[in-house]
Amino acid sequence: MAAVGSGGCTATAGPGAVSAGALEPGTTSAAHRRLKYISLAVLVVQNASLILSIRYARTLPGDRFFATTAVVMAEVLKGLTCLLLLFAQKRGNVKHLVLFLHEAVLVQYMDTLKLAVPSLIYTLQNNLQYVAISNLPAATFQVTYQLKILTTALFSVLMLNRSLSRLQWASLLLLFTGVAIVQAQQAGGGGLRPLDQNPGVGLAAVVASCLSSGFAGVYFEKILKGSSGSVWLRNLQLGLFGTALGLVGLWWAEGTAVARRGFFFGYTPAVWGVVLNQAFGGLLVAVVVKYADNILKGFATSLSIVLSTVASIRLFGFHVDPLFALGAGLVIGAVYLYSLPRGAVKAIASASAPTSGPCTHQQPPGQPPPPQLSSHHGDLSTEPFLPKLLTKVKGS
Repeated sequence: MAAVGSGGCTATAGPGAVSAGALEPGTTSAAHRRLKYISLAVLVVQNASLILSIRYARTLPGDRFFATTAVVMAEVLKGLTCLLLLFAQKRGNVKHLVLFLHEAVLVQYMDTLKLAVPSLIYTLQNNLQYVAISNLPAATFQVTYQLKILTTALFSVLMLNRSLSRLQWASLLLLFTGVAIVQAQQAGGGGLRPLDQNPGVGLAAVVASCLSSGFAGVYFEKILKGSSGSVWLRNLQLGLFGTALGLVGLWWAEGTAVARRGFFFGYTPAVWGVVLNQAFGGLLVAVVVKYADNILKGFATSLSIVLSTVASIRLFGFHVDPLFALGAGLVIGAVYLYSLPRGAVKAIASASAPTSGPCTHQQPPGQPPPPQLSSHHGDLSTEPFLPKLLTKVKGS
């Protein structure tokens, strides 16, 4: 994750990112900017398209597919993809891959078992998303689901002993207020809704999903920082548990119906689109997120809300009234403010103070440059606690 330097003078490069000081004029900086724009586009499209596609597939007339089977299929495809990526890392050597997996998964079984907890929560979260989106308009779900920022921040404070700035606390309050306004609009009957949809059930599902997302994301981050396993290995392990737990959930919730009608009952091209989006969308985000700093991710979230709202108007006849617009606007503003690094906030606060030059912290001639922060994790004391998009490989 890249940390944005204050005042545009310095920038700490995250994993895989290009350091600002190492950029050559012209081609390299232009290529880096293109990668950031591509990252922004991918994040926006993935965030919005998954919600819209689930809503579309769940509201189509005709036979409705079993959500539990879609969750299991997404886990299977995700695990197979990670397995293929690990196979490529071993240069196509089956023996090396088998020995590696035996050591990482079976010999170090205690390390593998740690992932059972987040995998269980992610599986529950994925099922809850189907319940929530089936009972809430896509735009309402998209706005309300930003409560995961609040839950992730709280779990980061409780489990990782992090601290929030006053601006971040204020933005979280603003976020909660915006979501409350949107839900008040929904409870007031804003717009027509089908009779088979229950906004109360949808709200309960999305709140439970946000709580599970926050806890699982922070827990998974702790595991990643405490071990040397690659992201693809961790997600393969999560996929193994997720598939097993998903099958248990399928048997418990819809086992009789699935046995009678079939695993792929109700599957259409739209449903397969949802499954593929869930399976590969998170992995794609994990690849591009190294080019996206926190401000870019916050901006992508805001654009996703706007895109979901516009698409909901066109596709589902969603009605935007002043109350929804106010609540959504507060949420968008809160996401942007929360994503600002503390260095940028200090730079804004000191912008009116007189300076001796364009950059107040330039090194005197002849002095060595200050040491750079670690490029692996960044400065954890100054990074905002947006939900790690790395964990979106499994979650939202």
